[in-house]
Amino acid sequence: MNQRRLCKGLDCGKEATLQCPSCIKLDIAGSYFCSQTCFKDNWAVHKRTGEPSGSDPWPGYKYSGPLRPLYPLSPRREVPADIPRPDYAETGIPLSELSVKSSSTIEAVSEADLVVLRKVCQLGREVLDIGLAAVKPGVTTDEIDRVIHEATIARGAYPSTLNYNGYKKSCCISVNEVICHGIPDQRPLQEGDIVNLDVSLFKDGFHTDLNETMPVGKIDDEASRLIKTTRECLENAIATVKPGGLYRDLGNVIEKHAKSQGFSVVKSFLAHGIHRHFHCAPNIPQYARNKGIGVMKVGHVFTIEPMINVGTWKDQMWPDDWTAVTADGKRSAQFEQMMVVTKTGVEVLTARRV
Repeated sequence: MNQRRLCKGLDCGKEATLQCPSCIKLDIAGSYFCSQTCFKDNWAVHKRTGEPSGSDPWPGYKYSGPLRPLYPLSPRREVPADIPRPDYAETGIPLSELSVKSSSTIEAVSEADLVVLRKVCQLGREVLDIGLAAVKPGVTTDEIDRVIHEATIARGAYPSTLNYNGYKKSCCISVNEVICHGIPDQRPLQEGDIVNLDVSLFKDGFHTDLNETMPVGKIDDEASRLIKTTRECLENAIATVKPGGLYRDLGNVIEKHAKSQGFSVVKSFLAHGIHRHFHCAPNIPQYARNKGIGVMKVGHVFTIEPMINVGTWKDQMWPDDWTAVTADGKRSAQFEQMMVVTKTGVEVLTARRV
């Protein structure tokens, strides 16, 4: 599929087809310009930084850390007309989800529906792994969004995040101090970054949702330990899932391990039920001593997705009303899997099949 690209000239944003020859040699994706004139006008900055030219959309905003967004954003990516869509695809309003938002009733998914859901979840795993394979220094998060979008529609699926409550992109990509819901933009990944790819897709009437954090090139020991601990927090929590378990106890397991390694647990964002609705009951806090509601029963389908920070657990929101970052600007990591409660324990639907 031909992808419309925007010029990386400062405050330009015109359609672009010319790629920087130096970036082609260095295998740096995404550095396109609308004309030779625009390329020459921006060359002084472009060659010095090794990044596409662009701008901070909120120059007066007080950021908590060093990361900055790099705009303009690329246009909303198109989904072929023959791919079925969730109810919010055009309006941005998830009406069916809103109709059950106030309910604490947890639906048990039938065996027949689980057959479909397993297939959808494995498609989500395939798409996430394709996105992870695209991660390297010099690649923009917008380029990774393109890769994920195209892999999603190639499987006859709709990217669940696209226009969900107005969200502009086909996945969430969160770098360094971004906790979650980072919007893919023109910033190239840099050696030493950590990056989370959060992939969701909708197919055959069901959603799937999963994410992973990985290093960009060589990272420092603290970042490596953060990623390892976050993965372990998820694994430890999954190991406790069984019929009769309390959803509120998952947070105790997660925070115990995070604190033992000197890290903190984000409190503002929850794990959640998911099947026909992108988000539904149960709503699962992932920190200790919470007041989460519900008892695990066979057929319950939900995510566990701990967000673990190097410093404070507190967060703040960028002016886009999506990007959540750590309040102290220190790094954050997350891992997410989607699972179903079984008679004997748990089946991780989004697990990587060996």
